[in-house]
Amino acid sequence: MKLGMVGLGRMGANMVERLRQGGHEVETYARTAPERTADSLVELATKLEQPRVVWLMIPSGDPTEKAFQTLLPLLEDGDTVVDGGNSNFRDSMRRAEQAKAKGVSFLDAGVSGGVWGLAEGYCVMAGGEESAFQAVEPALATLAPEGGYAHVGPSGSGHFVKMVHNGIEYGLMEAYAEGFELLQGIPDFELDLQQLAALWQHGSVVRSWLLELLDRALQADPGLEEIRGYVEDSGEGRWTVHEAVEAAVPVPVLALSLFARFSSRQDESFAAKVNAALRNQFGGHTVEAAKAKAAE
Repeated sequence: MKLGMVGLGRMGANMVERLRQGGHEVETYARTAPERTADSLVELATKLEQPRVVWLMIPSGDPTEKAFQTLLPLLEDGDTVVDGGNSNFRDSMRRAEQAKAKGVSFLDAGVSGGVWGLAEGYCVMAGGEESAFQAVEPALATLAPEGGYAHVGPSGSGHFVKMVHNGIEYGLMEAYAEGFELLQGIPDFELDLQQLAALWQHGSVVRSWLLELLDRALQADPGLEEIRGYVEDSGEGRWTVHEAVEAAVPVPVLALSLFARFSSRQDESFAAKVNAALRNQFGGHTVEAAKAKAAE
């Protein structure tokens, strides 16, 4: 099939390559990518024949909103827009209604696979009308490994499922992080952490692709000495916890894994200062002097 791809970042560029390897014709647009085949969304739309399929693979929030609002007037009845980024599912529900009013289909497609997707394939969780899913299915079948894509429900459900998927990812990563810190923290045994990461991939109940990636990281840098312990979050973890609060669904592990990421960004915790001050006040416990700030 023929489609247009908007966004040629780490995910988009590899998806285009995988699609082309699978025999699809892909026109591309990205503001700063020299390898694009169109210089604007307008030109991209003109390069596609009806019924057009345009896939957005750009950051969520304003970039996706601006691209969607610019693209929609360029499309016609029967065309399909796919949002493959990590958009908030409520935004996707709104965009689906707006597209429907113009006769354009909208598919929210949660995509997982990262930089390994080109070789391994992408897991795609698609939400929207069945007709939109069928229009895009040939591309999905190429992007995904066997059994790696599905129509999960109505508009918004694809991004909702991807949001929860990423929340779970936060929890899994934090569990590995805490476990390996404990393994390192008992000096008596001088454990080889890379050996354990490799060992647990064979028959262990905690084996996973994340553990395989940790094995790779420890092979390259056994003490992770070249990596700063600063962990960013891209939004989905926050949305997961927010939706859980709104629905009164307990997700303590997912919430704490998000808060652990916040903690990783603090050079020094003010909360820890309060704790230390209180221990000193009620029990006379020793406090350590603050480190002098570096000269500016």
